[in-house]
Amino acid sequence: MPFGDVEKAKAKPINGFPRLASKIASDPDKTTTIYRRFDRLSARNLLFLEAEIAELEALQDQYDAEDAKRADPITIGCHSDWRKFEWYAEEKDANGNFVEPRQNDRMELALKIKEKLKDYHEALAVHQTLLNSKSPAPTTVKAMRNWFLDASSNKAEPRPQLWGNSEKKYDDVRDLVALRVPADQDRLSEFILNHFSYFFETTQQDEQSAYISERSIAKFVAILSSILSAVLLFGSITSLYFVHNPYALLGMLGGWTVLFATCVGWLTNAKRDQIFAATAAYAAVLVVFVSGTLGGAPSNVVIGSCNCTQT
Repeated sequence: MPFGDVEKAKAKPINGFPRLASKIASDPDKTTTIYRRFDRLSARNLLFLEAEIAELEALQDQYDAEDAKRADPITIGCHSDWRKFEWYAEEKDANGNFVEPRQNDRMELALKIKEKLKDYHEALAVHQTLLNSKSPAPTTVKAMRNWFLDASSNKAEPRPQLWGNSEKKYDDVRDLVALRVPADQDRLSEFILNHFSYFFETTQQDEQSAYISERSIAKFVAILSSILSAVLLFGSITSLYFVHNPYALLGMLGGWTVLFATCVGWLTNAKRDQIFAATAAYAAVLVVFVSGTLGGAPSNVVIGSCNCTQT
């Protein structure tokens, strides 16, 4: 193959697994590393392992009940001393037969339970990790599905990258897991990503899709959050400064506090205790300011039901 053809082949891999792998690997933010969890198969596999171990458990309980009735010295020793248990389980006569076949059966059962429990616990841990992993962004899944199915092309017969049952790879969003999601996966970032992602498109990789710059979104969210924080703080202080009616001040104080708590709760991933602490600190600042405003209010301001004037 000529050198130019080799370079061309490297630049554009053939359709199928090579092109899909190249697509995933070329993402600078690695947010397209989306794969199926196979939740239904994983659940069934766990159920199979669970049922198999339950049968082994029942068999071991049966052995224990029989040994309790036998209560011979060898049985008692094997239940109390691992060295004796291992010795009698492996001891053979001159003909190569086990001297204590019952203890050999028990040893094989113990080793089988050990192996199955290891498989079961590893499967549980892996499945738990997958279930606790974050789901991919809807916009990323949509873009990958359109590219994968060749839906954006104007071809008369678009062909997916993979055939057979693999064509359904991106169909069930609930069965997908992203190996990497953006670091700042808060509600504000998700909202911008889902509705204004076209402002953050980077160099177009092919004719059907473009990448969204995670770094650009993170910078924009940081700037927007700073501006919003300043507006909530100085906006509230400014508005409260020009109001001298105590009832209006209390109403505005409550309104600004509710607005602040709503913004923190809906636009960030802050937990309940963090929201409470931030809201309390914000309210404390406003209360201190309002207290100073009331303390320095003009002498003819109506406070309560008494019109207090000084001569």
